[in-house]
Amino acid sequence: MMINSRMVIRVCFLFGFILSSLSTLAQTNVEAIQQHIDKTVWASFQKAYEAKDADALNAIYATGVIRVTPNGIDTKDDFKRKNIESFKASKESKTQIKLDFWFDSRHTNEDTSYEVGFYKIGLTTNDKTQLIYGQFHIVLKKIEGVWKITQDWDTTMINGHKISEEDFNKKEPIVFSE
Repeated sequence: MMINSRMVIRVCFLFGFILSSLSTLAQTNVEAIQQHIDKTVWASFQKAYEAKDADALNAIYATGVIRVTPNGIDTKDDFKRKNIESFKASKESKTQIKLDFWFDSRHTNEDTSYEVGFYKIGLTTNDKTQLIYGQFHIVLKKIEGVWKITQDWDTTMINGHKISEEDFNKKEPIVFSE
């Protein structure tokens, strides 16, 4: 059997079409997973944080999460106890909390997602608002069918530069629909 150039072109075209279709399907799957994470993790995170509901917030984290801040590394879930104390104090002082954030990058597969973004926290007490800006790096894992935060790193400084309103305003914050 003689192979002619038309046959080679057709085979190459068909192979390219199949690869393109698989790539599009994989991308659609990643987008669906990220939408699921948005709904089950991030919308719940924002709601719990703003409601000062430490139990709901802590439930989003896996047991033994690695939590890294400028103050050090917590691998014993001490931050969960601090969430309870902090939210209790916020409730007592009638502090209102507003959390906004957006993603700078997200890399996701079937059971792991690495997500980087920027946040703004507004703390309002007695009609005075303090704004805190920062960057986060989060690793989520699917544990027994449920997405959980397994690593959480955040900072208010990048390369010696304090993260500012200008940095945060580079993108619009995510808005979750009910």
